[in-house]
Amino acid sequence: MLNQRKLATRALIAVVFWPSLFFFWFLGPFVFFLLSTTSSDLCPLLERREQFLVSANGTLPMLALQSLIYATPIACLVLWSRLSPDPARARHVATCIKLFAIAIPTGALWQYGSSLTCDGYGQGFFSPLWQMTSYLPIVSLVINIPLYVLVFALGRGFSTRDDITEDGVVHPPQDGP
Repeated sequence: MLNQRKLATRALIAVVFWPSLFFFWFLGPFVFFLLSTTSSDLCPLLERREQFLVSANGTLPMLALQSLIYATPIACLVLWSRLSPDPARARHVATCIKLFAIAIPTGALWQYGSSLTCDGYGQGFFSPLWQMTSYLPIVSLVINIPLYVLVFALGRGFSTRDDITEDGVVHPPQDGP
């Protein structure tokens, strides 16, 4: 009974993990970037530094929401790790958490900087440091590619049943002596 409950819980986590990984991590950035930066239609209308700041600060709630939504697959990995403790997987989950903790502020800083500079319209109002945020997508790629690969591999490992061998044979659970 305990094994069935554990298997059902792992399956429920998989039902959350895989769609969130696909929709939030692979499709979400395209949508969230549009929602979490100042629109290109608004940028030419902004004339003062204060207007740029208000516009960029208006994106902060969306950046916070985006970060919470992006954390869903990581939370699933942590739950799986608690259900099936394995020291090797736990180290990989910890690595995912560390990479994620670096990736989120890097992406948020890039998006906030994009709102401040408004694709070049705000360059006269802000220091060249904010213009350097245009290099952050490269940093994000360097961080996110290993993160995506590791999260995908862990998700596959956690969502695969332990009682199935590679040739597809299901072995019944063995009761202790």
